[in-house]
Amino acid sequence: MNSYLKPAHRSSALFAAFVAAFSGGAVSSVQAADEVNIYSYREPGLIAPLLSAFTKETGIKTNVVYAKKGLNERAAAEGKNSPVDVILTVDIKRLTDAEEKGITQSVKSEKIDANIPANYRDPDGHWIGLSQRARLIYASKDRVEQDSITYEELADPKWKGKICSRSGQHSYNIGLLSSIIAHEGAEKAEAWARALKNNLARKPSGNDRAQVKGIYSGECDLAIGNSYYMAAMQNNVKKPEQQEWAKSVKLLFPNSDGRGTHVNISGAALAKYAPHKDAGVKLIEFLASEKGQEIYAEAVNEYPLKEGVPTSKLVASWGTLKADKLPLEDIAKNANKASEIMDKVQYDLGPQS
Repeated sequence: MNSYLKPAHRSSALFAAFVAAFSGGAVSSVQAADEVNIYSYREPGLIAPLLSAFTKETGIKTNVVYAKKGLNERAAAEGKNSPVDVILTVDIKRLTDAEEKGITQSVKSEKIDANIPANYRDPDGHWIGLSQRARLIYASKDRVEQDSITYEELADPKWKGKICSRSGQHSYNIGLLSSIIAHEGAEKAEAWARALKNNLARKPSGNDRAQVKGIYSGECDLAIGNSYYMAAMQNNVKKPEQQEWAKSVKLLFPNSDGRGTHVNISGAALAKYAPHKDAGVKLIEFLASEKGQEIYAEAVNEYPLKEGVPTSKLVASWGTLKADKLPLEDIAKNANKASEIMDKVQYDLGPQS
């Protein structure tokens, strides 16, 4: 099994039973009403403040299995024997993938409907958006004079050898390319991806933090990255070198004068065979509530989806986000095509001489 277990809150025997269930054992011992079992693609440190607040408010304990990949497939393989109640993930494609695999059920909740705008919820309730992240451009403060940019401009030959990027097949970049397909069509999107690849300073590698390090070191002048990574670096007292990396860049919000900046979401789905369905719904309702949204803003430094909940002061200091209003379903339905394009242009091989 490639995943590793990372409980946000433990309840010894019950968590052990949950782990046993995850490994294919019985689930009968995790049926207590005051428990909720979670499969999370979100890192434990990010969701811990949310789950702690949920337990404090409701008394419901949370058991978490965390993995970077494979949890949708695990739940599908477990079928009716699955112990999972709620799936937490990032990226709309993973949410719709869970629905397509038949591992979700509809959530009908007036509380959720009142807090989360309809365009961030599945019409049938199979997934619910909880927070928003923007795909921004990190730019060198010293070497990039301009304070505005478009995604299209990244294909301009003036940036040849000056852009850093993580893998084109990563879900964050697939989401961005999917949005370009929706706006411009597949042919133009392919031309853009090929031109961007030719402007790369090096072969795509590392995470979004590594791209900022590339700017700091002078390897590149621009990089594509998610907004919340900047907050993670600016606040990283355990690794002060990341604070130095962050100081070397400014954030540009692409297409602010046009369609807006590409955004994606984190979200939740209620598992089809949730043994603690009521507790699972309560968890999703809490995450969508004003308190939950405030924690997303302040502790995770993501953009809340509930109207009226402000961003953190740190996020607000970066500038104003004008989000692309493209329906999330359009991003999800173009994801396979985007992946094909990244393969076709051999994006992950990097610039070719």
